Amino acid sequence: MQSAENLANKWIKSSFSGYNTDCVEISGISGEAVRVRDSKNPRGGILNFTTREWDAFIKGVRNGEFGRNPGTR
Repeated sequence: MQSAENLANKWIKSSFSGYNTDCVEISGISGEAVRVRDSKNPRGGILNFTTREWDAFIKGVRNGEFGRNPGTR
């Protein structure tokens, strides 16, 4: 079993991502902040979100608010 600190520092890529395709990785989901980076450029820029911001984003995704065709569910 991993500690909360190890999970907070581990980068995770979606199981829906294919090999060498466009995808992002996240880190810190069990910590104080969530970090997002481009999986093809791990040394590039990192976006930082509070856990409240991340939770609001995930709820919007689940509610269909961020689909490629807004307004269609």
